Amino acid sequence: MEKLPEPAAGLPDLTYTADCRARVAFEVLANRWDSVVVFTLGAAGRPMRPRALVARIGGISPKALNEALRRLERNGLVERRAYAEAPPRVDYALTAAGTALLTPMRAMGAWAAQHADDVLDAQDRYEARLRLRELGPDGLAPGPLDDAPLQRQRVEQG
Repeated sequence: MEKLPEPAAGLPDLTYTADCRARVAFEVLANRWDSVVVFTLGAAGRPMRPRALVARIGGISPKALNEALRRLERNGLVERRAYAEAPPRVDYALTAAGTALLTPMRAMGAWAAQHADDVLDAQDRYEARLRLRELGPDGLAPGPLDDAPLQRQRVEQG
């Protein structure tokens, strides 16, 4: 097993306890789209308008983008710039704190590239064990319609 890194200078060895400030970074980017928006703005290297962000990201609705931008602005990672023009124009740029997050995000990306297949395989094995536990007394695997309780359980747990 790999040895854990030493705590950063000045931090106690309670790096990820419930009251630790290091958890803020994970909580700030815990939403599905927030890290994608930060990374996209960082990759662009310039302010972007919402419509350009939607086009660049792909798969995000304007509503979901707006919610992500508001959360990121609230957390001080994105700056909203409104221009007094006709028609009105708004763009978004990373703050210094948002830009500083790009390095650890790239490290997480490198981790994912190396370990994502292991995580996905583990999830598949776990799901297979759940299905085996749900075998009926006849010993038959659940069919497509019988999978609904498992889906409900995932939603309730997730």
